[in-house]
Parts: sequence; structure tokens; C-alpha cells
Amino acid sequence: MSVPFPRTRSSSLGYDVNEVDDFLNKARLAYDDRDAASGDYSLTSDMVRHMAFTMRKGGYYAPAVDAALERLEDAFALRERDRAYQAAGDEEWFAGARNRAAEILVRLERPDGQKFDRAGFLRVGYHPKDVDAFADGLIEYFRAGADVTVTDVRTAVFRSKRGGYSELQVDAVLDAAVDVMLAVR
Repeated sequence: MSVPFPRTRSSSLGYDVNEVDDFLNKARLAYDDRDAASGDYSLTSDMVRHMAFTMRKGGYYAPAVDAALERLEDAFALRERDRAYQAAGDEEWFAGARNRAAEILVRLERPDGQKFDRAGFLRVGYHPKDVDAFADGLIEYFRAGADVTVTDVRTAVFRSKRGGYSELQVDAVLDAAVDVMLAVR
């Protein structure tokens, strides 16, 4: 029997093998057995993006699984885009994507240090300078088509800082940016 992903050494942490295998089986079924007539989809690209697995010694090598999940998310997003595009039509579809991009830009174009709510004085959040610098690249992407990829957004990492930006808020905007980027591919 072949193993779909490389595994870590028995002393190193990786994703729980059974959880990954179960999720991938469910994803395969959800993609292949969808009810196309009703548009009933039991798994979405957003659900794939937010999937998390327990860490276990000797599990699957996380970067290999993460890369597969990114491809799976892309496949589900493409299917969702095509379905929505067919339902809405060309102009309405792109108008919706432009509106979502405009909402993101309103947030990202706020002054540096004020783009997001703060985590609180005693709580740790994302370092505002890191987030603001990354936001500048996203602004250029949405305004002028700068070279920012979906992978760049998905894998963005920010230093921690006490009193930094709210992680939930930053993550929500990054998720929205990924949605728009996938929608207009």
C-alpha cells in the first residue's frame, strides 16, 4: 500500500495520519459526489482552508500535507467560482469581486498602525509593522496587479507583539483577500 505523504520520524511531530486520510477521503467524496443539480456542496474551499489536524509523533510531514490542501482548496474554489459565475453572469460576477476587493482596500488603506483593532495592552497580537508592510503589497496587488500570489497570502507570517493587531481581524481580511484572488484567477 502506498503512503500519500512522507512521514516524520517516530520522534518528530507531524499531522495525525488517520485524521488526514479521513479528511482527504471525505473531500474526494464531496468533490466527486456533489449533487450538481441542486448545487448542494458539503465541503467548501473555506472549510479546506481552515482545516486543522492534531499533531502526532510519526505523522505526515506537515508541509507536504499543507501543499496538498492548498491544491485542494484551489480546486474547490474554482468549482465554486464557476458555479457562481454561471448563476450571476459575467458582469455581475466581476462586479461582486470588485466590490469585495474595494472593501478590503478600505481596511488596508487606513494609516499605518491603525489598520486593525488592537489585541489589548496585555494580549499578544500580530506586530503592526509586519502587517502594515504586508498590507502595502496587497494594496499594490489590488490597485496595480503587483506580483502577490495566493500562496504569499496564505503563508504570511507576522511577529508577535504585546498590544499588536487583533489576529482574528487580520486573519479574516487575509482570508477575504484569498477569496477574491481565487475568484478572479
